[in-house]
Amino acid sequence: MDTKLFVGNLSYNTSEEDLRNLFAKAGEVSSVSLIKDRDSGRSKGFAFVEMSSQTEAEQAIKMFNGFSLENRDLKVDKARPREERPYSGYDNNRYGQNKYNDRSRRSGGGKSSRRY
Repeated sequence: MDTKLFVGNLSYNTSEEDLRNLFAKAGEVSSVSLIKDRDSGRSKGFAFVEMSSQTEAEQAIKMFNGFSLENRDLKVDKARPREERPYSGYDNNRYGQNKYNDRSRRSGGGKSSRRY
């Protein structure tokens, strides 16, 4: 059953408790996950809300898609599975080799070329 919903266009001030209280009007809320930036801890402006049944999830979409919360029109839809991100080629530590830890590859060479 698809009972997990994506909720987007949230104000940065919206809390998990605000979402839980709002979506409880459509039925029983199983969980709320407000997505936050890992460095700052600030909301990223979207969340996932899991309802206890398919019927309640569909009701929540009808009730809250386009609903104004803190002067923002919510975007509510069924959550899609997370997509795998393609490899960016930026990983310097691929295969356990880090070019910055390998003395022989550093500019200036190894111990023998040090000047004192």
